[in-house]
Amino acid sequence: MSEAENMTTITGKTLMGWGVKPGPWFASAIEAAREAIAKGLGEDAAKAAALSRAPAPVEMRALRGRDAVGFHVNAVPDTDEERSNIAAVETHMRELMRVPTIVSGAVMPDACPSDVRPGTIPVGGVVATKDAIHPGMHSADICCSVAVTIFGRHVDPTALLDAGMKLSHFGGGGRPRGAQHKPSADILERFAGNRLLAPLVSVAQEHFATQGDGNHFFYVGRVRSTGDIALVTHHGSRAPGAKLYKAGMALAEAHRRAVSPETPAHNAWIPADTDDGRDYWEALQIVRAWTKANHFAIHNEVGASVPHGAGAIDRFWNEHNFVFRKSDGLFYHAKGATPAWSDFAADTNGLTMIPLNMAEPILIVRGKDAPHALGFSPHGAGRNLSRTAYLRANAGRPDAEMIAEQAPGIDVRYFCGVPDLSELPGAYKNAASVRSQIERFGLAEIVDQIDPIGNIMAGDWQRDAPWRKKRDTLPAPQSDAR
Repeated sequence: MSEAENMTTITGKTLMGWGVKPGPWFASAIEAAREAIAKGLGEDAAKAAALSRAPAPVEMRALRGRDAVGFHVNAVPDTDEERSNIAAVETHMRELMRVPTIVSGAVMPDACPSDVRPGTIPVGGVVATKDAIHPGMHSADICCSVAVTIFGRHVDPTALLDAGMKLSHFGGGGRPRGAQHKPSADILERFAGNRLLAPLVSVAQEHFATQGDGNHFFYVGRVRSTGDIALVTHHGSRAPGAKLYKAGMALAEAHRRAVSPETPAHNAWIPADTDDGRDYWEALQIVRAWTKANHFAIHNEVGASVPHGAGAIDRFWNEHNFVFRKSDGLFYHAKGATPAWSDFAADTNGLTMIPLNMAEPILIVRGKDAPHALGFSPHGAGRNLSRTAYLRANAGRPDAEMIAEQAPGIDVRYFCGVPDLSELPGAYKNAASVRSQIERFGLAEIVDQIDPIGNIMAGDWQRDAPWRKKRDTLPAPQSDAR
């Protein structure tokens, strides 16, 4: 290249001729090279200027050997079914601990597998990672959480349940137009200001004040120490969280392919100290704020609709599907585990809740920050059998019989009118066993409890769904046999 050569002749082909591979940084590199030529510098200076814009070499991250990093198991199986369940959890955890970002892990008493893919974090699993956020380890139900409002002794619990059937919203999708509840202007502005959430502003409004399906609930009970009536809701971030999770997994997958192709896709991560990592972390905090407001929007409307309901005495909440950052700088990924250290969030009052099942008390606890649990406690009772396996084992039994047997004296309601038997107490681990293991392993101090009066769940809202009815009315396929 001569000194007189025009600077515009520096192109991507020029850079590739210098032996570098093309990438997003090429535009900046070409500009730097042209500036060097424009200043009358030679080819060597132009090349040096261009290569100064190249990204740092990628550090490849291989999976660790099995058992290179251990984990704590805070669970003692009592039955063959329980032993099989915990063995499956441990198998997943051993594979999970091979992921190169993980520095420690723990299993809660309510642990159960959440997926068949090897190394999927189980429900009741916690892992601490260094400089990495793993969307797959908080799952699509970001910030699944429980919130309580205590109304006082004179509120009619049946009136609360009646109001919940009218004013809450279970099942798939959001609220229809004309029945939507708008989040605060502050939350919507925060959505609009985050590049991952900006496309979800309308979704954030449509799904606000909704509860979803599955194990999410609207629970009315009585605080044992005071006799006050309490409303507890359980749900997560709905479609906004699910869509953020999808976006996060896409970012994590791009990074995984570049630096750790050995790592399973479901354990991909976003480097925390990057623009992607900072934007995703901020988005998680915004979705957390949305979810908290989502709970209390339902509580406020229900409480205001019943006699004496507006005089709420107290309220608090906690998430159990989230990523937390401690003072040690590590990221603690909880898949169905309750934070149990005193300052896990700026808005905590030091108390958290552990629901067991619809017929058992919800435990109000103060965490003990147990190191062998990475500072967490259980989030509930967990399962030993999958939903499908439980339903198969009870096939043919009348719905009413099973409800009366497993939740005697409880006002059990299903928002869609069709019971979901996979959410009955028998589908979950023994509540007394989980409670005893909380105490045995020193995970939390039980300071009070909310005894059950009634419970609303979505129910099997898909059993009579229009698409399923249409399928079931199709004529049976004809045999080709003659």
